[in-house]
Formats: sequence, C-alpha cells, structure tokens
Amino acid sequence: MKKVVLLLCSMIFSVNTPFAAGSCFIAKDNSVVIKREGDCNIRYSPCSTFKIALALMGYDAGILKDEMHPEWPFKPEYEAFLESWKDHQNPTSWMKNSCVWYSQVLTPQLGMKKFQDYVKEFNYGNQDISGDKGQNNGLTNAWLSSSLEISPEEQVVFLEKLLANKLPVSRHAQNMTRNIVYVEDLPHGWKLYGKTGSGYLLNADRTQKFEIKHGWFIGWIAKGDKKIIFVNHIVDDKKEEKHAGPRAKEQVKEKLLPLIEQIENSNKG
Repeated sequence: MKKVVLLLCSMIFSVNTPFAAGSCFIAKDNSVVIKREGDCNIRYSPCSTFKIALALMGYDAGILKDEMHPEWPFKPEYEAFLESWKDHQNPTSWMKNSCVWYSQVLTPQLGMKKFQDYVKEFNYGNQDISGDKGQNNGLTNAWLSSSLEISPEEQVVFLEKLLANKLPVSRHAQNMTRNIVYVEDLPHGWKLYGKTGSGYLLNADRTQKFEIKHGWFIGWIAKGDKKIIFVNHIVDDKKEEKHAGPRAKEQVKEKLLPLIEQIENSNKG
C-alpha cells in the first residue's frame, strides 16, 4: 500500500506550478517526502503559524486548560484588525480567528525566560525572540514579521514531532494543540488540520517591512491512523491585496484533494 500511495502522490504532484523565489511546498507521508518543490531551507517569520508553538507552551504551563478555556474578554486597547477579534476568545476561536491579541495576553503570563526556554527546547528556527530592533517587544511580537524565523523544512520537523508526541511538553499539551488546529472535514472521512500565517517581507537587518507579502499554511490531513503532513510557504513577487496565508491554504487544498481521491480509488482496487 505504501508504494501505491507514493506512486499516486507522484502522479498527482507531477504538474509543476511556477514558484516565486522563497516559495516552497513539502508533503510527507509516513516520514517519506512525496513532494518537495521550491526553496525550502530559507527562513521567514512564522507569523501566525507560531500559534501552534504558543498553544503547546500555554497548555504545558497550565495557562490554557482545554479547547474552550480560558476565555478572555476583548479590551478596547487591543488591536483588532478583524471584526471577529472584537469578542471573547478561547483557545479554539483563537486558532480559528487567528487572533493576535490572545497570543499577546498569553505570552506575558509565560514570562520571557520560560518563553525563551520553550523556543530553545523546541529547536524552533533561529530561536531569536528579541523582537523588533530597539523596541524590546520580543515577548509579544517576535513571531510577527520580526526577529523569529523558521524554514519550511524546520516547520515539517516541528509538525512531525507534534504528531508523534515527541515535543518536550506534556502529552496533554500536544493532544489539546492538535485538537484546536482542526480546520474542516474533507471528502471520504479525511480531516484537515492546520494553521495559516500572513506577514510582510523584511530587509536584511529586519528594520523595515516591505509591502510584499508572504504566507504559510502548515498542518496535516488525517484519516484513521494515516496522516500526510504538508507545509506550504508562498512569497509574492508583486504587491497583492489579499493576505498570503489564506491563499497558501487554498493552494494546499487544490493539491491535496485530488490526492485523497486517488488514495480512496486505490483502496477500492
């Protein structure tokens, strides 16, 4: 069956889409790379995909309790770029709405030392949580087009550890985190889990943000014990109005839905 799946994957992904510099798509089935295209070793800001790491920290530290608790109220001083942020948020809605202020309420409760320790123990990208230069805002902003960066390849390794319960946090933390990144049901009983992230490119010394966007969609599809991990990172080559994260998500679905059909058809045979 494994050889059949890999053959099908090769067929599905045989049509190459032009990739802008810095863009990357990786898919892995049972630790075997079934597709890798683009520049996958270049580090970029994780943006809101870092919420996965933050959830692991929050649950492990006992700040987050389960899928629905704690629920924190919106306050007027919080930034609210989306209407959905102007409401109470819990861990599930935090992920669903990609609510930045929930993250920024969570991290001060961890404190800088524990935050740094988790990032180091996760071996997360460049592990630089200093934040914007001269702003002393690493505890609340390091992952938002700022100092912290990670490559698509490193994102894959991080997800593999999460699915295998091999991250240095409690089993409860890993279970809860996997639960709250559920996105939607797919055909034939498959489920989609993942997190988008949208940001802006930075200059070499990270002191200036450009208008050019980049974005992520990382996660996995699952049915029973079978899981296929994916990481999609896109870098725009011109100014775009729509955030890059949702566009990266749509690309992933376009790639994986035909794969699901092929797997299901092969199982019938």
